[in-house]
Amino acid sequence: MILRRHIKSCCLFLALALSGNDTYSQKSSQAEFNLTDQVFKAAFDGSDQRYVELLPKDFQVGSPCDLMIGLHGHGSDRWQFATGGCSECQAFRTTAAKNKMIAVSPDYRARTSWMGPAAEADMIQMIGKLRNKYPIRKIYLIGGSMGGTSALTFAALHPELIDGVTAMNGHANHLEYENFQFHIAESFGGSKAAIPEEYKKRSAEYWPEKLIMPIAFTVGELDKSVPPDSVIRLAATLKKIGRSVMLINHPLGGHSTSFYEAMSAMEFMISH
Repeated sequence: MILRRHIKSCCLFLALALSGNDTYSQKSSQAEFNLTDQVFKAAFDGSDQRYVELLPKDFQVGSPCDLMIGLHGHGSDRWQFATGGCSECQAFRTTAAKNKMIAVSPDYRARTSWMGPAAEADMIQMIGKLRNKYPIRKIYLIGGSMGGTSALTFAALHPELIDGVTAMNGHANHLEYENFQFHIAESFGGSKAAIPEEYKKRSAEYWPEKLIMPIAFTVGELDKSVPPDSVIRLAATLKKIGRSVMLINHPLGGHSTSFYEAMSAMEFMISH
């Protein structure tokens, strides 16, 4: 499914549909949860790593539930998706609340992660801890910008752990991406020229056959921070091989996703 034209009317329809069918809103989502800051000792290097856990206020211990993980953008940390006011973060909490899910927002090595080896290991360890703690059914992975890129990377590396992905304003090809190279090199363990196979390994576009879960993408074609070309190509490839895919593409859009477009993307991910 590719949405490219008539964006304004589509968003108005979604706004009416979402506001008319439930009591959750852009402003009330955070109030639906009890937040706790969690810490664990990373098996990767022994460091203390953190994530914010958002439990529905009516959560019953022992009841089967789904888990939604939100990955923050470059320069931010675990609190962005837990308490942040951006439209993507509010849609994350609203979707989790509407569907009675546990929500989690990890540091995944904090401000300049880009899902390098340490962040990847922390994610696997965190998911294992949460599965031991709660009877989790499905796990959905959401991210914006660096987080959208990282969600695609992790899903391609570990498709057995993830049941759906929403990648907002991310990219899918580290070999062609040119921004934030100093930080990505720190995270990946070397420059693109020095270790190109590591950059390819973490580029979802090269591994479409591993992306077996429903995926929703949002992009703006004028995005200069994280250009959308690789995501547009990946969405077309996934559609061609029969995957469940949604692409919301703003021809005149930049580096952001509206609340209702983010909600639409996440609802597609959950329902397919």
